[in-house]
Amino acid sequence: MKAVVIATSGDPQVLQVQEVENLEIGDDEVLIRYPGLECSGIIKAVGKVVVRWKVGDQVCSLLSGEGHAEKLAVPAGQVLPVPSGVSLKDAAGIPEVACTVWSTVLMMSRLSAGETFLVHGGSIGIGMFAIQRAKYQRARVFVIAVDVCINYKTEDIPAWVEETGGKGIFYCILTIISTEDGIAFYFLVHQIHYVNVILDNIGRAYFWGDIDSLNVDGRLFIIGFQGGTVAEANLLGLLARRLTVQVAGLRNRSLENKSVIVSEVEKNVWPIITGVQVFSIDGSNKGSPAHGKQ
Repeated sequence: MKAVVIATSGDPQVLQVQEVENLEIGDDEVLIRYPGLECSGIIKAVGKVVVRWKVGDQVCSLLSGEGHAEKLAVPAGQVLPVPSGVSLKDAAGIPEVACTVWSTVLMMSRLSAGETFLVHGGSIGIGMFAIQRAKYQRARVFVIAVDVCINYKTEDIPAWVEETGGKGIFYCILTIISTEDGIAFYFLVHQIHYVNVILDNIGRAYFWGDIDSLNVDGRLFIIGFQGGTVAEANLLGLLARRLTVQVAGLRNRSLENKSVIVSEVEKNVWPIITGVQVFSIDGSNKGSPAHGKQ
């Protein structure tokens, strides 16, 4: 069968389509044809102890990031039916975001109706899914978005924030795009100084802004480190407001834990999905152009 293989480290051009040996499935796995980084396809074989699934079923699945091949062996507990009203192709884009949002925002952070929810990265897949699921939960949702771009070398940042009416608001550096040009993005989020749950994909650069923005019994869940991995914490501040800080992903969880998450997603998310709108990064059937743009 064909699979995308990383021949050596380097830029996206190192991704190569090669012929590899056909997969042998375990007793508790199913073999799915036509997977991708996120997987949907048709079951071609099932293991000896698999009960629910049968050959020919159209399914999608939570993976461990190894899906660039024509066929893929997947633990049966990580397989989901294609949601009603969603095409087989489009269904591939749902399991990863659905499982990430459900496990972090709902299962572990326990977002409830009437609470306030702040999402960083609201325009990416996880962010957009989190917004919709939180609104369905009847939470009040706020989304981080770039408001201004200023030169941090020439501007007095605290003075600028005061002049623009930003006293007491949450602001922090997202990233320095170019140290030569001195360009940095600043986020301004108004009137949400106390929130109940934050989903953060930035890490260090936002950590204290997140902590300062949380209400008593607030929960911060970090799922990414685009802004760094090392941050100091004054534990007294966390203690005084009984704050919870959690950091987790999906890939390194046990098969048993992933199966629990997938089961919860099918029960609580699948019934409310009515369709999917997909935006293509690149029309090419090759891996490297799209990977380069990402």
